[in-house]
Amino acid sequence: MEEFRIKAGSFPRFVTPFIALLILFFVVILLLGAIFTGSTALGAVIGLLATGALLAVLAAKHRRMSSGTVVRFTEEGVELTDSLGFRVHLRWPDITRIDVVDTQLANPRRVGRPGGVRVRAQALRSVGLIGWGLRTVPPRIPGWMRDRLARVPVDPATGRPEVTIPLGEFDPLWQRGRMGDWVRHHRPDLMGR
Repeated sequence: MEEFRIKAGSFPRFVTPFIALLILFFVVILLLGAIFTGSTALGAVIGLLATGALLAVLAAKHRRMSSGTVVRFTEEGVELTDSLGFRVHLRWPDITRIDVVDTQLANPRRVGRPGGVRVRAQALRSVGLIGWGLRTVPPRIPGWMRDRLARVPVDPATGRPEVTIPLGEFDPLWQRGRMGDWVRHHRPDLMGR
């Protein structure tokens, strides 16, 4: 068995999908601060402080997520677990392909004023493993996530859902490293030598 953890330097990548929301948040708080204080400069300071606090919340979430997110390679297959209680398991024979994996960290619904500026958090995109596997989710997940998981394709033969393991979130160059060695050893048909 070999374990891999998300690299600490991935915080900028983690925050990238939230940039548009952070900018919108800053502008809204700046305007509210300027209205209530009568000063644009003070509104900007309030906007920066509030946006900084939101960034601190995201940093704490990233730290908790990355410290508890592990991918394990075994002779049986690949398993991803995280600190929130999510678990995905793919047996080697059940991996169907290596492809782009979208990891949605926040509700993909657009926020903002109808007819005005509307933004949403984008999914993280990376290359990973896709196949028919097992998924365990924590009992309390947001409704949007539960709905999204309910729409995932299911293997007609086994009833198992299509699951993904975003190895690119652990190492963007995973195919050249130890994770790639595991896949080449167990499923050489998925990767070129």
